[in-house]
Amino acid sequence: MPKRILSGTVVSSKIDKTIVVSVTRRVKHKLYKKIISRSKKYHAHDEKNEFKVGDIVSIEESKPISKLKSWKVLYEKVDKI
Repeated sequence: MPKRILSGTVVSSKIDKTIVVSVTRRVKHKLYKKIISRSKKYHAHDEKNEFKVGDIVSIEESKPISKLKSWKVLYEKVDKI
């Protein structure tokens, strides 16, 4: 089974070796057929503490690292927004 890869924006980097990434997806409303945005936050493992708030990163699914962390940072896409 392939690992999922998501991209999103770093919203917090206060925890040691951990960043919080907000991933936004666009879905169509079932009744009104309008496109709406849904977002979810993921805790991702950042070994070198190199990512800061505002960075756009890709995260990859991994085995559980801690209670909340099951994702690892792959690479940074863009420097800043």
